[in-house]
Amino acid sequence: MADQLTVRAYAKGVDQAPRKVSLVAALVRNRTVADALVILEHVPKRASLPVKKAIESAKANATNTHGLDGKTLVISTISVTVGTRLKRFKPASRGRALPFQKKTSNILIEVTGDAKAKKPAAKPAADTATKEDK
Repeated sequence: MADQLTVRAYAKGVDQAPRKVSLVAALVRNRTVADALVILEHVPKRASLPVKKAIESAKANATNTHGLDGKTLVISTISVTVGTRLKRFKPASRGRALPFQKKTSNILIEVTGDAKAKKPAAKPAADTATKEDK
């Protein structure tokens, strides 16, 4: 068995309430990355797109930067936390303005997988052309 490594990816400032995003995140918790992407393709919720993008980002980080095998990746941690709230106002009758807050979410994905098997170094080839060939 090869070394187990953990790679993180963040999606900050997702313009959705954390409660709604965490419902989608719960569907793919502790699954392989390939299974999670297939599940998120078929979930009819708006929150599935940012969760899918965060998982794809973690997969790309793991394979390209850290040299992990893409087939062995498993989602070890997926958490949704409260992001910054944007204070806005809604017009009301008689010239009033009613305040409300737009909620945002932060998504943290941790992916665990095995390192790719390194290829053996190629031996330098001896001079293959002999004097008879010349």
